Amino acid sequence: MEIPSALLRFAEELEKKTEKTFPALAPLAKQCYLNTIETTVKPCDNGDYFVITGDIPALWLRDSAAQLRPYMALCKESDELCEIMKGVIRRHVFYVNLDPYSNAFNEEKNENSHKDETDFASPYIWERKYEVDSLCASVYLAADYYNVTRDCSIFTEDFRKMLLTILRVFVTEQRHAEQSVYYFIRTDCPETDTIPLNGKGNPVGYTGMTWSGFRPSDDRCVYNYLIPANMMAVCAMKKAALLLRDGYADEENAVKCEALLDEIRQGIETFGIVDYPGIGKIYAYETDGLGHHLLMDDANSPSLLAMPYIGYCDKDDPIYLNTRKFILSSENPFYFEGKAAKGVGSPHTGKDKIWHISLVMQILTTTDEQEKQECLEMLAATHADKYFMHESFNKDDPSDFTRSWFAWANALFAQMLSTL
Repeated sequence: MEIPSALLRFAEELEKKTEKTFPALAPLAKQCYLNTIETTVKPCDNGDYFVITGDIPALWLRDSAAQLRPYMALCKESDELCEIMKGVIRRHVFYVNLDPYSNAFNEEKNENSHKDETDFASPYIWERKYEVDSLCASVYLAADYYNVTRDCSIFTEDFRKMLLTILRVFVTEQRHAEQSVYYFIRTDCPETDTIPLNGKGNPVGYTGMTWSGFRPSDDRCVYNYLIPANMMAVCAMKKAALLLRDGYADEENAVKCEALLDEIRQGIETFGIVDYPGIGKIYAYETDGLGHHLLMDDANSPSLLAMPYIGYCDKDDPIYLNTRKFILSSENPFYFEGKAAKGVGSPHTGKDKIWHISLVMQILTTTDEQEKQECLEMLAATHADKYFMHESFNKDDPSDFTRSWFAWANALFAQMLSTL
């Protein structure tokens, strides 16, 4: 596939600017920026575009939207890029309308899918782990494109159906036990890959928040009101309301989106905040609405660290700052400090593994210039001479890393450089 010239020009500029501002990262700038378009974007026979994650040949709704985000601003000057974005948006629309409970999809019907026990199956589905943030990602992708281009051609009836499907699912999952038919069981796997209690999950109480089976890491939730995902849902419903108004003059459903985001936000603020000794009020990572809270953070975005990045709050919000203090300390069970770096990891990769995504997210969400500089230095020192970002690396030995081809991490890194 021919790479749009606007991306090639920007990649050259990014490399030159990085050479001046942080030369140690200059060798990574251009190739990380172009990694998505060079290695993961594929035109389909029907004019759509398919985006793999990197070393896994499937399209994740979350990852593919994040991988394209650094390119979005250049849609103003590139018709070629607009066609790619619209092709990916159409592909998201097709997949969400096919099954809003799936997180990852095949390009074509095949037999490569995970063979799980659940209430719906299709040869288009790679994996059917229901994740709130996946549906949010499809809304973010379309809203970002529309905000940059004001291109109304995306407003098809299928696109409207996608927005209303997401709204319906989020409302249904506010009362998961009573109203949802979704369940998920995987056998012969780690317990984090399946949902307990016959695939329906642990008990929850009504909070106004919407239920999620799995986290952005694709690990199951312990308490199924995943706070960062619900924060993203608040923002996604605000974007959906705008799209429904501008694209369809659909005031009725726009109001429903706004009512839902108010209910979810109220649930977060009522059930998702705890008093932590020595710090004050912080957001929990998960809760069940029955008095239980999981206090941690996971490097995968949406995370608590990423709250300003996803648009839920400002960087100087007092409860966010308290939460950030907790996250970036040994109080967070997945914060690690070692000889090579210090930062947030994930239960998905286990003890002592720091994620490049978390170091980049620190830079994108802090107002402290010294913290930015420290994180930039750690990024420069931990790519193990591969000149790409990885999923995770050992806090004491960066050569011990996971996923050498992880396009989401490269894209977020490039977005951070562009922002700086």
